[in-house]
Amino acid sequence: MAQKPSIPKGTRDFLPIEVARRTYIFDTIKSSFKKYGFSPIETPSFELSSTLMGKYGEEGDRLIFRILNSGDKMLKADTQALEEKNLARFANSLAEKALRYDLTVPFARFVVQHQNELSFPFKRYQIQPVWRADRPQHGRYQEFFQCDADVVGSDSLIFEVDFVLLFDEILTNLQLPSFTVKINNRKILSGIAEVSGEIDKLIDITVAIDKLDKIGEEGVVKELLEKGVSALAIEKIQPLFSFTGTNEEKVQKMKSFLSSSEIGLKGIEELEFVFDQINSLGLQKAELEFDITLARGLNYYTGAIFEVKANGVKMGSICGGGRYDDLTGLFGMSGMSGVGISFGADRIYDVLTELELFPKETDQGLTLLFVNFGEKEQNHCMKLMHEVRANGIDCELYPTSAKIQKQMKYANDRKVQYVALIGEQEMNEELVLLKNMESGDQVEMSIDEVIHKLISKPSL
Repeated sequence: MAQKPSIPKGTRDFLPIEVARRTYIFDTIKSSFKKYGFSPIETPSFELSSTLMGKYGEEGDRLIFRILNSGDKMLKADTQALEEKNLARFANSLAEKALRYDLTVPFARFVVQHQNELSFPFKRYQIQPVWRADRPQHGRYQEFFQCDADVVGSDSLIFEVDFVLLFDEILTNLQLPSFTVKINNRKILSGIAEVSGEIDKLIDITVAIDKLDKIGEEGVVKELLEKGVSALAIEKIQPLFSFTGTNEEKVQKMKSFLSSSEIGLKGIEELEFVFDQINSLGLQKAELEFDITLARGLNYYTGAIFEVKANGVKMGSICGGGRYDDLTGLFGMSGMSGVGISFGADRIYDVLTELELFPKETDQGLTLLFVNFGEKEQNHCMKLMHEVRANGIDCELYPTSAKIQKQMKYANDRKVQYVALIGEQEMNEELVLLKNMESGDQVEMSIDEVIHKLISKPSL
């Protein structure tokens, strides 16, 4: 008995209607990226393990898909590391390559490698799949697309403002009714660690705080204690977990809390610039919120950090990003500040599906189907179909003269918009009986009129 086919957990097949909807999302995002001056690039689906490892923190590194060496390269495995139970070193010797975890670190590698071919500041967008060995669940996949926009070569905060505007424009254009753009600054988090007397525990603190909405205050406190953060420091930090008020009120409270931290106050200053500019420019739908617990557990962020959530749906963040002042320094090119954002297309898809927000046009299938009444009619329709396609209209001819009910069922299954019925009488009169499959209306017209109609697509 043949084995039932299946795909790995955390991956999906996409039917034509799903591809059409995803294309709508990609095209909407791409349109705004282009409008804001970003140019497209692409990078390989896999990188050298050395390029990726150590860039995402301990938790991120564990989620990287490693690619097992093949052929003679397997002979280079570090068996001594295995004997010494140094599993990390042994794994590295078995896998010289890995699937990319995100698009940002490969982008940093790209900038360093092609620095002499680029003009700075360099603004790029990239829409490609990434892979993470995460536990599959609702809204979380092991293979998914990211839609990134980044600027490298400038520390100007106008780009942070642009990215808030991009979140607002793109998600508004996707008809999302309500969403919140959360913003914080990694310098503020550094200031919190400094004021609490645990600056050396910055990474542990930010990773734990970032989980507040998932594990709650009690869970965060427990994790901080397990990471060796003192009870006194936790006592100082804990009031921030339930920080309330307007953005302006929160900023003033944090100024007081961070009064002894130079880096923390610098973060507040940067945040205020973004708020002032956005207040001046205005937003269409987005609610901009200062979230002091927003940390995003990636080690490379150094300034502003963003996260976007769709309101009214059970879904994690649908967008994120932040500033990284020296990511390219990891590859030998220091002093190259950057900032970027990412749209989680797969999560956005799930949100739009749940809220039934996809435009009707994305669900429309083939524009025109010629019904097949027999050999003579088939030959006639082949010539007309060739003419229709020459005018850029997608169409096809049913391949056999099957019963009309079967052909119409095929048209319905394919979500065909119009059906052309041409029998002997229509052939003699050089007419087409055009049927609107949505309304059921039928109109006789010449092939030229059909072409004109389908190009302009007014209703019957």
